[in-house]
Amino acid sequence: MKYIPLLALVILISASCSNETPDMEYPQIDLAYGGAFPVQCSVIERGKPFVFKARFTDNAALGSFSVDIHDNFDQHSHSTEVQQCVMDDKKEGESPFIYIRSFDISGSPHLYEAEVEIDVPADVDPGDYHMMIRVTDRDGWQTMRGLSIKIR
Repeated sequence: MKYIPLLALVILISASCSNETPDMEYPQIDLAYGGAFPVQCSVIERGKPFVFKARFTDNAALGSFSVDIHDNFDQHSHSTEVQQCVMDDKKEGESPFIYIRSFDISGSPHLYEAEVEIDVPADVDPGDYHMMIRVTDRDGWQTMRGLSIKIR
């Protein structure tokens, strides 16, 4: 019994002496390449699907990403973009579009090009929306981009 504290100390020291450098870098979301969609101020049509395209990178290993689209009828802000979009007047929504999904990135790649087809029903309210894109690496670091888009 008197050796248990000594054993615990040895385990703690050996675990802290690992040669593995911890991942301290955030993953990246690239919307600047030619195929990315949507980008800041994009317009999406009701009743038609669109393909979300983004490129994710990480120094170690990517883990997952998520897409959240919700109305911005009250003109709140989570945009991470410098460019400002022309906003519609504030309004109350009757049937706003809501889309929230998470996707695993298998194989722990350093680079992943996401392509997700998203159906936009014809009967949703047109107007201002936010699209929140999050990417998380295998170590739990997360990056978010917030876009302002319109649904017409």
